[in-house]
Amino acid sequence: VVSTQSTGSEPEASHKLLKLLTKVIIAYLIEQVAAGAQLLQVFESSAEYLGPTLFEEYSLPYLEEIAAGVKHGITERGLGDVPLIVFAKGAYHSISKLSYAGYNVVGLDWTVDPNIARDFVHIAVQGNLDLCSLRPQRRLNSKNDRHGSSVWM
Repeated sequence: VVSTQSTGSEPEASHKLLKLLTKVIIAYLIEQVAAGAQLLQVFESSAEYLGPTLFEEYSLPYLEEIAAGVKHGITERGLGDVPLIVFAKGAYHSISKLSYAGYNVVGLDWTVDPNIARDFVHIAVQGNLDLCSLRPQRRLNSKNDRHGSSVWM
C-alpha cells in the first residue's frame, strides 16, 4: 500500500490512507476473535522496501496502533486474551523496535538469524524457515547414476 514513491511525494495522503486502513484492520481483527480466532498474526509486507527510516515513520506506528486497538477492543468486548504475532518481512533493521510494538511474538523471515535476533528481541520469536530448503535437491542414486535425473526431497 505504501511505497517509497508515495511517501516521498504525498506523505499526508499516505498517512491518511494508513490511518483509515488501521481502523479497518483493527475492527476486522476484533471480529475475527469474536468469530473464534485464538491467535492473530499481522503481516507487514513492505518493511524490506521501506528501510528503517520510512518503516519507522510509515509502518511501525500503525502496527503499534493495531496491537493496542485490538487488545483494547477484545478486552472491551470480553473476548479474552488472544496472542498477537507481528511478521514484518524484511524488517531485520527494526526487529528490536517491533518487539516493543505491543505484540506477544515477532515472526522472523529466513534472512534473520534467530540466534542474533534473540539478542535484540525481548519477547518470543518464531519462523526463520528458508523457503529454499523446501525445493527438491538433485541427488544421484544407484539406479540413475548415469542420467542424474533423480530428484529427492
